[in-house]
Amino acid sequence: MIDLKVNEQQRKRNIERCREKGIILPTYAQMRDPALIPQKVKDELKGVGLWDVHSRNLFRVNWHNEPVEKGGGFGGVNHFELPSSITGTKARIVGLVGKWFPTGAHKVGAALSCLLPELVTGRFDPTTKKAVWPSTGNYCRGGAYISRLLSCPSIAILPAGMSRERFDWLKTMAEEVIATPGCESNVKEIFDKCIELERTRPDAVIFNQFDQLPNHLWHYSVTGPAMEEVFNRIARPGDHVSGVVLSSGSAGTLGAGSWLRDRHGAKVAVAEALQCPTILENGFGDHRIEGIGDKHIPWIHNLRDTDAAIGIDDELPMRFIRLFNEEAGRKLLAENGVTPAQIAALDLMGISGVGNLVGAIKFAKYYELGGQDVVFTMFTDSMVMYGSRLSELTAERGRYDQRQADRDFERLQALETDHVLELSQVDKRRIHQLKYFTWIEQLGKDLGELRAQWDDYRNYWGGLRAQAAELDKLIDDFNREVTR
Repeated sequence: MIDLKVNEQQRKRNIERCREKGIILPTYAQMRDPALIPQKVKDELKGVGLWDVHSRNLFRVNWHNEPVEKGGGFGGVNHFELPSSITGTKARIVGLVGKWFPTGAHKVGAALSCLLPELVTGRFDPTTKKAVWPSTGNYCRGGAYISRLLSCPSIAILPAGMSRERFDWLKTMAEEVIATPGCESNVKEIFDKCIELERTRPDAVIFNQFDQLPNHLWHYSVTGPAMEEVFNRIARPGDHVSGVVLSSGSAGTLGAGSWLRDRHGAKVAVAEALQCPTILENGFGDHRIEGIGDKHIPWIHNLRDTDAAIGIDDELPMRFIRLFNEEAGRKLLAENGVTPAQIAALDLMGISGVGNLVGAIKFAKYYELGGQDVVFTMFTDSMVMYGSRLSELTAERGRYDQRQADRDFERLQALETDHVLELSQVDKRRIHQLKYFTWIEQLGKDLGELRAQWDDYRNYWGGLRAQAAELDKLIDDFNREVTR
């Protein structure tokens, strides 16, 4: 459960600080349904850019932003349905689009969700503490941005091997940026840096996405309903939600899978890089699918709600971002029936988004899904963050030509069902128990809580999800005192 005990003295100081700076906070209900946002806030947003450092952009932490760079309002959930001419399967594969969040990635929602409870309860003092945001990419970007909107100093931690675009932007946002050794799969090095900061920096407060329960809560309360809203809009008679395929990463987004599993009986599959098959094989290694840190099982991963694991060869996203974004690749796609509008939308998928697409295709083929089956996935960020990767691939492999596009398109159409593991009850328990070695032995978490996640799972996860309503009341009360 999220600790909601109130430090009344610090809470009052936080209220006064927000009053001085004109900051009001969105509720989970407003993030789920922007129709609930006050009209005054919507009017103010008409003059605010999507990435502007403006506290009203806290209310753009939702899936409904109008897809424009500045002044947008709210509409339907941003999503993209891939045509069968790309997926090679009859099943309908739909991804929620993260590009139209502030920072260009949905991780900003998890970051806001992690900081909100600490502010409204007075458990965090933004005048004496720094919020530390460890991640393999977008979460620390989201955390640094949210911290700036809330006038909280921040420290961003991410692996040195992440894309140049991430580092360049972070230097404009966070008070400190720390690059840890390695690439996407070097999560332990990030944890080690957090332990060091906790030991040496009394001002450091760690918001570790891999163990932060509000991360799961935000996706269950906001992302899951957004997927359901898309389904209700696009569903034809007889259609049903058959699956949700999401990368492991921090496991926060898997909360959305739990929502659709609860309400629609959907299967939930977790994708991971084949080069670092932690779930599939208790394995290790390095990979190139930016943003899905691994070599451990996140504390907030609910294995009871995970039905399958899918290995993604990291070579495939690297090839397919070229197929989807280079001139020769787009020409070939057009020749194979992909419409101009569909081609124009392909840059909505960054590297991990393309990896998720591969996982969704393999899922659909494995379960032999048909035209009335809808599979949801996540396009966390867009190619805005990966222009340098395309340049690097050109330097490494040469100009992308028609011959290479032919090979890659054939490879996309021929995706098979290898490295798909349906999880038995024993498999789920085995993977859950891997948490012990990271979280109990190394990081000192409570063994009783680990047992409760499995043995008392209905009360553990159900009790957490019920806290969204409690938090909304705390946020409403906080805002009421700020504005009176």
